[in-house]
Amino acid sequence: MDCLFCKIINREIPAEIVFEDDQVLAFEDINPQAPTHLLVIPKRHIATLNDLGEGDDALVGRLTGTAARLARERGFAEEGYRVVMNCNDHGGQTVYHIHMHLMGGRRFTWPAG
Repeated sequence: MDCLFCKIINREIPAEIVFEDDQVLAFEDINPQAPTHLLVIPKRHIATLNDLGEGDDALVGRLTGTAARLARERGFAEEGYRVVMNCNDHGGQTVYHIHMHLMGGRRFTWPAG
């Protein structure tokens, strides 16, 4: 499989990993959009949110819980943070392995448009 995130999971490509358990991996984004910008991914390859199955609810909950825990550990949970998941081209997805962006350490606004 030629998936960038699967290669990170398999340690074929280096990444600054900040969290790992049996189902989830979190690492620093190489193009950060905030003082803290982490990617939280499942270790199992799922290309898009549209590919989630009925049995994947707990996995998505684990991604979300991991993001919240990392926000607390990094000290910006109380001030607030942004969590984003993109789906397909029009949604801005560029790596086709579901992932959650956790961004914190600054105030966010929505772009006009």
